Amino acid sequence: MIEAVGLTKRYGDKTAVYNLSFQVRPGAVTGFLGPNGSGKSTTMRMILGLDNPSAGRVTIGGYPYRKLPNAPRQVGALLDAKAVHGGRSARNHLLSLAQLSGIPARRVDEVLGVVGLHDVARRRSKGFSLGMGQRLGIAAALLGDPQVLLFDEPVNGLDPEGILWVRNLMKSLAAEGRTVFVSSHLMSEMALTADHLIVIGRGQLMADMSVKDFISANSADFARVRTPDTEPQQREKLSAAITEAGGHVLPEQDGALRVTGLPLPRISDIAHDGDVRLWELSPHQASLEEAYMRMTQGAVDYRSTIDQKEGLQQQLPPGAQPPMPVPGQGQPGWYAPPPPQQGGQPFAPPQSPPGQAPAGPYGASGVPGAAPGAPAANPYAQPAPQAPQTPAPAAPPAAAPPAAAPSAPAADLTKPEDAR
Repeated sequence: MIEAVGLTKRYGDKTAVYNLSFQVRPGAVTGFLGPNGSGKSTTMRMILGLDNPSAGRVTIGGYPYRKLPNAPRQVGALLDAKAVHGGRSARNHLLSLAQLSGIPARRVDEVLGVVGLHDVARRRSKGFSLGMGQRLGIAAALLGDPQVLLFDEPVNGLDPEGILWVRNLMKSLAAEGRTVFVSSHLMSEMALTADHLIVIGRGQLMADMSVKDFISANSADFARVRTPDTEPQQREKLSAAITEAGGHVLPEQDGALRVTGLPLPRISDIAHDGDVRLWELSPHQASLEEAYMRMTQGAVDYRSTIDQKEGLQQQLPPGAQPPMPVPGQGQPGWYAPPPPQQGGQPFAPPQSPPGQAPAGPYGASGVPGAAPGAPAANPYAQPAPQAPQTPAPAAPPAAAPPAAAPSAPAADLTKPEDAR
């Protein structure tokens, strides 16, 4: 049995755990729940002697962990599945732990088979997936066949078959009379695995009770009642009769009624006395997740908000129009249109007013005064230097044009110096 009395842990000016007292009894799976930063991992580290409490005490079987004789054979724990030397194989990792605790080597092969890693026992653990690392950590916890087991998020990274295996393993260990203490954020899995719950928030105890009592204490049961959809007057008649009998009626979106304050047999009698036909009369109970969220809603330190995209969008310049929404964008199955194919016209040149040169291919207007049909100006060309304007001399008498000078030979661009 694990027992904590007035357990307190401070890190400087921050109090991680404050005056925490609880008992984890054998023969049951005890779930350890709480929001992120509530002190669950700190509490488990103090149980295992990895952190010293600032006040209070915690014992296992009446002794602090550090005073237990051959503690690995009495307590098994999985706190960090990555606490493995990556260069060692799975078998060598477990073998080193076994040799430190005086555990026979045959036990290593037994636990490798229990967790399903027998076929990869010779592989280095650095190549393991997250789920395989979790299995190796569970094997290390089971190595000494202990009576007390602690698991921190044991199903992280496991596939559905692995999650089912861990669930059945926890239950079978508790059925053997062992003490099983499991921390997890998966409420649906805790509802199927745990028998008892210890819930903390901001380092303080919030609940210590069975799963059934926890759900009943933090949720409101209700009855779902449905009358024929074609006869709305019967629904109104039944609502009035239930309200008169002391019940509370809330309409559902699909036309059904949510009734609280009255048991199901009483609702059935009211409907029978009022000659109202029922299509549905079913009890509904909140899930563990709903009850947990209701209890811990005021103890959450890291609460997310809705992203309003404020401050992320650049403001449009004055007079600019916002972009038009693309039809269908954001809907399921919408994809951006593909780029235009080769030979298409991805950039249609804007139409120029009559009398002006056509615009360039990138929206820049052509050379002023250019004749229609003239090639557009190169948008990347450097402007040519303009010579100072001088008065034009009188035209000389017409003469024969001079002979064309021989053109210079074209530069050979294949030469390295010219290529530069």
